[in-house]
Amino acid sequence: MLRLTECLFLVLIIILFVLGLLGNGFIGLVNGKNWFKSRRLSLSDFIITILALSRIILLWILVVDSVLMVLPSKIEDNTFIRKILGTSWTFMNHMSIWLVTCLSVLYCLKVANFSNPQFLWLKWRVSRMVVWMLLGAMLLSCASAMSRFHEYKIYVVTSEIKGTQNVSEYFGKKRKHGLIHALGMLWEFPPLTAMLASYFLLLFSLGRHIQQMQLRGTSSRDSTTDAHKKAIKLIFSFIVLFLLYYILILLSFFRYFLPEPKMMKMIGEAFAIFYSAGHSFILIVGSNKLKQSLVQMIWCETCQVKFGPKGSLAP
Repeated sequence: MLRLTECLFLVLIIILFVLGLLGNGFIGLVNGKNWFKSRRLSLSDFIITILALSRIILLWILVVDSVLMVLPSKIEDNTFIRKILGTSWTFMNHMSIWLVTCLSVLYCLKVANFSNPQFLWLKWRVSRMVVWMLLGAMLLSCASAMSRFHEYKIYVVTSEIKGTQNVSEYFGKKRKHGLIHALGMLWEFPPLTAMLASYFLLLFSLGRHIQQMQLRGTSSRDSTTDAHKKAIKLIFSFIVLFLLYYILILLSFFRYFLPEPKMMKMIGEAFAIFYSAGHSFILIVGSNKLKQSLVQMIWCETCQVKFGPKGSLAP
């Protein structure tokens, strides 16, 4: 019999899961439709589309893990299932983080203005650089997923000696497992560093641009300023979401040292799904094309309900 908190957790998970599927599915549908019509897709739209598809897979992994966690069964304790879910989550999670990093770098190189030769060299070769970043993201995501196999080997050994008389060996293996878990979190630092660098470069570029406009005696409100602010808001919103997500995931990894370990894991799982769903709507609002498509779709649905399929007032 499920407790009240577990029932509420499942309801919340399903709501966030459906919202995430709708948001990411909408992005994939709109960009896929545009590509099918014009046979062309910008690099930013391509990254956003791949990001949406990876988030859909990530949402399925998270919701399966959440359901198994609260169901009154021993399925979650199965080592093989834990290995499959953990490895899949690690790969898709790191891939989605790196995709957002590539998007942040792309916005920075396209919008920021610097006279530095190295920056100009990167700006001229932005497409080639981002493509190489995507290939590197794929390789690093595979490497982070493969690193989980050694962690699961230690987990299996720890589980086998649990309950035996060899207490010192059990706690030794458990400490080793916790250390490897903590080191695994370091995979998030390179993309986070790149995102922070892109954010501060955009801030610095915006400050210089506004200063130059003021020296010329012209208004600081122009297309360049708006592009800077839009890119800064998008990157900043993801950094805030990612840091909250990172902290909660870190706490859920060390939940056994907290008073309510299962509750901490449920909070971490819920925010992980909220993070994957919420960022998709931030991308929709931040893209003129996606936002316009969403408004048109809502308007068409409203008109169809109000006036009927042939333009006559619905009864």
